[in-house]
Amino acid sequence: MSETEAQSPSLPAPVGRAVQPTPDRSAIPVIRTIAMPADTNPAGDIFGGWLMSQMDLGASTIATRRARGRTVTAAVEAMTFISPVKVGDEVTIYGRIVSTGRTSIRVFVEAWRRSRESDDVSQVTHATFTFVAIDAERKPRALPPLEGEAGS
Repeated sequence: MSETEAQSPSLPAPVGRAVQPTPDRSAIPVIRTIAMPADTNPAGDIFGGWLMSQMDLGASTIATRRARGRTVTAAVEAMTFISPVKVGDEVTIYGRIVSTGRTSIRVFVEAWRRSRESDDVSQVTHATFTFVAIDAERKPRALPPLEGEAGS
């Protein structure tokens, strides 16, 4: 099995069923959680803000690791909610770095849900989060070079 296959977030297709859509194969799982009753809005649906915060946490994990230090969320590109999350659903956040600038990191994030009684997964939403690396005075700082790049 290749390294790429070993790191794939795709779920195996259940026997006798069609293959379900799967997360971006280049993305890594960064958060897996269960949607709980406390995460609902007044109508009893999972609050979109809760889902967005999970995505921000997952994306920040990737950005902070790349920056080798503190980062702050600077922007989030538009989100469209594709399917609902229900109480008890398992929610998995996948992410990958899209690009980096001198001080910034753009992370593409997908949220997927799985009913706890099923192997079927469906995408809930996706967005691109932009982070800025900051120093101890909370000022933007240059990203360190990746290992193997000049200056590392």
